[in-house]
Amino acid sequence: MYIRRTTIKSRKDGRQYYTYRLVESERTEKGVRQRTILNLGTGFSLPREKWSEVVSRVQQIISGEELLFESSQEIEKMAQNLAAQIIQAKAQNRAENMQPDYREVDVDRLEMFRPRSIGCEHVALEAFNSLKLDECLKTLGFNGPQLAATTGTIIGRMCHPASELATHYWLQNVSGLGELIDYDFSKINLYKMYSISDQLLKNKEAIEKYLYLQEKQLFGFQETITLYDLTNTYFEGQGEGNLLGELGHSKEKRSDCPLVTLAILLDSSGFPKSSQVFAGNVSEPKTLKEMINGLEKMGQNPNIFEPQKATVVMDAGIASEENIEWLKENQYPYIVVSRKRHRQFNDDEAVVVKQDEGCTGTVKAQKVIDSETDEVLLYCHSTQREKKERAINNRFTVRFEEALKYLDDGLHIKGRLKKYDKVIEKIGRLKQKNSKASKLYQIDISKDEKSGNAVKIKWTRNAEPDTKDGFPGVYCLRTSHKDLNEETLWRTYTMLTDLEAVFRSLKSELGMRPVFHQITERVTGHLFISVLAYHLVHSIRHRLKKAGIVTSWSGLREQLSGQHRITISMHCKNGDMVHVRKSTRPEPRQQEIYSALGICSLPGTTTKRVINKSSAITEISKME
Repeated sequence: MYIRRTTIKSRKDGRQYYTYRLVESERTEKGVRQRTILNLGTGFSLPREKWSEVVSRVQQIISGEELLFESSQEIEKMAQNLAAQIIQAKAQNRAENMQPDYREVDVDRLEMFRPRSIGCEHVALEAFNSLKLDECLKTLGFNGPQLAATTGTIIGRMCHPASELATHYWLQNVSGLGELIDYDFSKINLYKMYSISDQLLKNKEAIEKYLYLQEKQLFGFQETITLYDLTNTYFEGQGEGNLLGELGHSKEKRSDCPLVTLAILLDSSGFPKSSQVFAGNVSEPKTLKEMINGLEKMGQNPNIFEPQKATVVMDAGIASEENIEWLKENQYPYIVVSRKRHRQFNDDEAVVVKQDEGCTGTVKAQKVIDSETDEVLLYCHSTQREKKERAINNRFTVRFEEALKYLDDGLHIKGRLKKYDKVIEKIGRLKQKNSKASKLYQIDISKDEKSGNAVKIKWTRNAEPDTKDGFPGVYCLRTSHKDLNEETLWRTYTMLTDLEAVFRSLKSELGMRPVFHQITERVTGHLFISVLAYHLVHSIRHRLKKAGIVTSWSGLREQLSGQHRITISMHCKNGDMVHVRKSTRPEPRQQEIYSALGICSLPGTTTKRVINKSSAITEISKME
């Protein structure tokens, strides 16, 4: 076995280049012939003086010989990779696998090596294929290597959320994804990973349209609700090359770093419609118009989007008066949380919209027509929310009243604070420290004009009747829907609360934070890869939920971990060396997920290679 270099002349420009092959000489009826064992391609960069060393090490691995001398890390890594490719080569004779292959082996010399994770990759690839994302990418001009790199990039973000640099290492050294898609990731360099990010970003609008249409067809949901949310992420460094990088309020408390903001529109099932990256210091309410306008452009194909029929649901942070007026002018129905302080609730006029088993929690809603704004106001009262708010308020109230009582008691104790001006100043600091509780109190301080001391502190608690303090557990929704009943309005809004938990998967489980790129396109591309990964993650969780499996993506990743592709090498009594590459049997927790998704439990194929006494490869077979 040796490495052979062949000179080839380019048909395009006449330039010469070299290709490399791992070949083996064999004796035939026509004499000695060379047989190619492995094509090494044009990027084989090992210096010629090391060729014999790496070939010798490859032969040792596949023939099971003892290692006499330690190889360098470079040689060992390359030899292990080449040996693995030889062992995992495609089948040439499938018929041989139809009969049992019984052999006597030396169990003391049994070896298992090259473990590669496969469980999470298997599930992620199945979601990738079910959405037919590969077909979309092919129509957009992605060739074979680019498609493989894209698959690795997106699935890497799902299974090992990190930077493109970390994904590149994971694909080459940890994951068995390459075996599932029949691609050798050791051939891909880091620059190609970055270029894939650029290529995906260039086709962002087309990919998002395609994915949403596929999800509608695959899962059969009707587009009736548009939910809007956004978050920001920070990136290390100065970000001088990023036009969107700005200092602002970081949701990860990293306001010392430049930020960018990711906005996303989702439907009521949690599938993304579109996404966009804004500057890090953008005002949340000002992003809505641009996102909805972008959605309208996508909606030119009525089979994909119907924005005029979609109800826009937002939280109070985005539901500014300016945004609500814009929605009215553009005839978008909406349901939002009211920013107004006024609260009211009449239990006699309210209806039950949610009743937990055992009466542990009840939500009632009162529908009121606001003649000034021509809106429906839905005042909702939650018993669980009331308990929580009262507990919080009581904690602050007790702390504030104890501080006032301590100050009042000290007015008649030697050495304690008594001067009127100082007492006023002290109470001012207490109010500032306990601003939430202090606003409910009326405090009066009696002064002794002769001594200039405060002699008595009195306080009364007076919650304003038309505010949240007067109606604990009550919140208000504003909507343009006048024909919907209380329960429908309330349940429609709670979709946003449910979706926030799902959206958290994108923000915390898919490597969106932090970003290490410095230029605008690369930062935006990094975030778009996370959005694409979220499409796949949500389709998986959507299907599992129907089977009764409700688990976060990080929890699913943990359950799927532990299943690997592994090579078992056996020394036979007749001198042959047998290498079998296959997946380990799944644990019950993994089998449950596979069964719910309807996919096989042994990812990849089983490959067997037999090396005879003379180190010639005599059998190559592959079993599905």
